[in-house]
Amino acid sequence: MTDNPAVGVSGGRLMAHDEADKWTLRLQHAVTGFVDGPRESLEEADQVLEEVAARFTEAVTQRRRTLRTSWQGTGDDKADTEQLRLALRDYRELAERLLRI
Repeated sequence: MTDNPAVGVSGGRLMAHDEADKWTLRLQHAVTGFVDGPRESLEEADQVLEEVAARFTEAVTQRRRTLRTSWQGTGDDKADTEQLRLALRDYRELAERLLRI
């Protein structure tokens, strides 16, 4: 596991709080601006969703890469069973989190 909140499981998050807060504010801005500029609001919401989806995909890909390295890194077919168990647990936890979205 890593302590980097953008790619690890610190606090159960795949993204840093400041990243999520930035997108939340932009989305709120789009919603509050709807009356004065509905099309611009929708364009902003679309852009926010596109950025969030791309960052989410990047974070999951990096986390998967980290997990894979944890058990494939040595190239040793006789990897420590405990290391393999922990990697499997981390895979399961990540997959379950994604399934709850």
